[in-house]
Amino acid sequence: MTKRVKVKIQETIQKRGISLRELSRIADVRHAALSELCNNKRENINFTHIEKIAEALDINDIREIIDLIGE
Repeated sequence: MTKRVKVKIQETIQKRGISLRELSRIADVRHAALSELCNNKRENINFTHIEKIAEALDINDIREIIDLIGE
């Protein structure tokens, strides 16, 4: 079974009632980078981005943003 990381930004911002563009502004991460993360278009995850997103959304548990799933 292959494991992969799933980024859950879209679900997280929907729960908080903000847009991806708003997250981009408050986290200081390019909208295009966030969009690529949400759409699983990125091969590599920039952990600085994850940290900025967690800070902007006041997240203490990284599992709210990323998850490890088996295929």
